[in-house]
Amino acid sequence: MDSLIQLEPAAPRLPDWLRANKTHFAAVHDLKAGLRSLRLHTVCESARCPNLHECFHARRATFMILGNLCTRGCGFCSVPKSRRPLPLDPEEPANVARQALAMGLRYVVITSVNRDDLQDGGSAHFAEAVREVRAAIPGVTVEVLTPDFQGDLTAVARVLDAAPDVFNHNIETVPRLYRAVRPQADYPQSLRVLSFAKRHRPEALTKSGAMLGLGETADEVHRLLKDLRDADVDVVTLGQYLQPTRRNLRVSEYVSPAQFDAYRDYGMSLGFRMVFSGPLVRSSYMADSVHSQALA
Repeated sequence: MDSLIQLEPAAPRLPDWLRANKTHFAAVHDLKAGLRSLRLHTVCESARCPNLHECFHARRATFMILGNLCTRGCGFCSVPKSRRPLPLDPEEPANVARQALAMGLRYVVITSVNRDDLQDGGSAHFAEAVREVRAAIPGVTVEVLTPDFQGDLTAVARVLDAAPDVFNHNIETVPRLYRAVRPQADYPQSLRVLSFAKRHRPEALTKSGAMLGLGETADEVHRLLKDLRDADVDVVTLGQYLQPTRRNLRVSEYVSPAQFDAYRDYGMSLGFRMVFSGPLVRSSYMADSVHSQALA
């Protein structure tokens, strides 16, 4: 008798509401050329964001500093990994400022890979990038999307002391799923980073985001939102997880737009200044508009 083969359940079919427009090839090529000329990276490219064509066409991008090799192996992320990344590029902070100026940006978002190999986690380099952007573009608004710096609050303070307008650190998912999604991170630690950021620089908006569709329940999402509000977070983003490569975690569910709306309404009832919730929402997507609405 032939042995039975156990097949994995098929991944759910991509719904129409997640089919992003990808027609702005000339604009994407042009912006990529400018970034590469300055040895710069974007999380838009490395994380395979579905909104890349839309944002690059509008001359928007989220700069990713500290190189393009991450020391962590998160299950959701397609950013290249290495235990021994290349040394930091000392010109990178100034090059971010040059490219932001060339793009005509008035709202600049800076994120990074994790650099657990560095004593300060790359926080001094991060702070320098913020200062360079401020020097190059008077009146600019700067949002930082930082790693947890392994819970080193001195490193967090170093970035905050460069005076970003928005401090963002993503919680990413509910506690039960951390082992698969963020195995080298810690849920309570991320909450401590966010809470500390508000205490250390109360004039800055604090922001965090999570991906849905990894197997979380509605009750767990509600608990996550409560935890973020208790940590004095001002703005939350919720978006659909999309599997970037075959090596990454599979999608468990495509959350409906109606459910995203329900999460937004629930979050606003908790007292957030803004909850940006939708299938194609990403942490830095339309960040300037989200910031304006949060301050309104």
